[in-house]
Amino acid sequence: MATPNNLIERRKDILGGTPVFKGTRVPVSTFFEYLEADHSLNEFLEDFPTVTKQQAIQVLERFKDQLLQPQ
Repeated sequence: MATPNNLIERRKDILGGTPVFKGTRVPVSTFFEYLEADHSLNEFLEDFPTVTKQQAIQVLERFKDQLLQPQ
């Protein structure tokens, strides 16, 4: 599994420090907004071709793992 640093980056020189998919200028929040609006993963990837399918899936897996960890 990829580490958070391999998936998401925050830099002041990229959108003022908004978390983006690493190597892109695409905010991670935009990905979740697409999903919340009932857009498919493929629609998101078509609209933001700098994000790979692997990156998007790994972000979902990372947050799923965090949510499912016992407290």
